[in-house]
Amino acid sequence: MLARVRNKVLFTSKRFSAYLVTYPNQHKVMNHIDPVAKGKYFKFNIVLRQPKMGGVFHCQKCIVNLFGRVYLFRPDKYEHSVTRIEEGERKLLSFALIL
Repeated sequence: MLARVRNKVLFTSKRFSAYLVTYPNQHKVMNHIDPVAKGKYFKFNIVLRQPKMGGVFHCQKCIVNLFGRVYLFRPDKYEHSVTRIEEGERKLLSFALIL
């Protein structure tokens, strides 16, 4: 059985939230869109630990992509995914904002 994603809530409100997310070895995120009922959804992710192999983030359209470690994108508008983590784990600080 594969380990589960650890999603630690740092802060949450109606419009803003912050999480520390750890993706374990062999985990992947399928291509998807995150719908919101109302407003524009923005995600700002900072990769704190990259896996040794795999775990590459893909987004149909990023607003910002700095060195493959800092991303700003619209998860409600563009498909995004993460390839299978082949070795190690992926840890990120994730901020979500709905305007």
